[in-house]
Amino acid sequence: MSLILTGVFAVGLTSICGYLGSERRRHNRNLNSIGTRVLVNGIRGKSSTTRLVAAGLRADPTYVVAAKTTGTAARMIYPNGHELPITRKHGVVNVIEQVGVVETAARVRATHLVLECMAVDPELQRLNQEVLVRSQIGVITNVRMDHVDEMGPSLRDIARSLSGGMPIGGICVTAEDRVWRTLRREAAERDCTLIHADPESVSDAEMAPFPYLTFKGNVACALQVAELCGVPREIALASMYVADPDPGVLRVDLVEHEGDVFRAANLFAANDPESTVDNLVLLRDRGLVRGRLSVVINCRPDRIERNGQMGAIVEELGADRVFLIGAPTRSALHTIPARMRDRVIDIEGEHHTGEQLRELICARLFDDYDRAAETVVMVGNIHGRGEVLLSAFARQHVVEPRVRPKIITQRQRSGLYLSRNAAL
Repeated sequence: MSLILTGVFAVGLTSICGYLGSERRRHNRNLNSIGTRVLVNGIRGKSSTTRLVAAGLRADPTYVVAAKTTGTAARMIYPNGHELPITRKHGVVNVIEQVGVVETAARVRATHLVLECMAVDPELQRLNQEVLVRSQIGVITNVRMDHVDEMGPSLRDIARSLSGGMPIGGICVTAEDRVWRTLRREAAERDCTLIHADPESVSDAEMAPFPYLTFKGNVACALQVAELCGVPREIALASMYVADPDPGVLRVDLVEHEGDVFRAANLFAANDPESTVDNLVLLRDRGLVRGRLSVVINCRPDRIERNGQMGAIVEELGADRVFLIGAPTRSALHTIPARMRDRVIDIEGEHHTGEQLRELICARLFDDYDRAAETVVMVGNIHGRGEVLLSAFARQHVVEPRVRPKIITQRQRSGLYLSRNAAL
């Protein structure tokens, strides 16, 4: 009997190995059918940059560009710009889903594939790049203090972890300059050419037509990739202006409640302290945050440290009032400076509906300041009470007339591209 069981095990193991081998060969064939693969990595702005890169490359009518984002809402973006959500069994995120994405891109005969890195652990980042994607062009948007448990306690450690996504023998583009030496050493070890995409190379005039808020660093990285792929700057930008933004994009909406109107800014996507401050600075520079500032911190039981970090920056944010929602709110409260504790309204609990949170917050917005202009800024992590509050605010949005950039059709884009080449 033991001999029979041993034989069955051996046959089964051989079959599994054969199946895995054939799957690996099929995946490699799919990869090789896609001429250019771009992997977008970094701490913040990966989803937005992935969309910008894909849009810039689509400006070339000879390119067939597929893309996939992983951020607030994972999306497969097809060559015509149409997108579908990525469905996951039991909501579990697994890097192996890149295999299916590559297969889909090969099926639509993509010439270019832009993928957002979905790995955090350094070993998984290397697996993602060296086995699943094998990109020729990598992007590291920035290096921020986040995911310290997996990546390490310092910016240099995090930079080294992110470098696992650099293509060996390829090119890596980054807008990061604070840990440039570390990135340069990591690139040299991989025979990878490191290119700095200077955010200041993107002018305010070039940023103005975007109908949503994005950072110069993200745009600079996308323009550098477009240049590497032979797409002229102005043509790439024109395509970026009309591309759909990520669902988690930084935005400010007008909200009406019982006759009062205030601005609500969604900063949940920037869920580390440095990025949160940077986002608010951008909003102030653009004149979108005005009047008195109320900060809503969404707390989560599995993000105790992050809750505290958000509480610690409320003074730097210039908060006139602080709302604490979710749980445990004490994890944020204890880091708020004592001199600001009288400005805190604690709405602790995971049981509140979005409508209840909206009512409790709105009831306090105008009670102190004789209907002064208000901006509500939501920070922390979106999951939990953050999602339901956003949905409740969305049901009371006031539509503002906005100046949209002129939409350029594919035919017009082709004509612009061809005329540009003729001029060159």
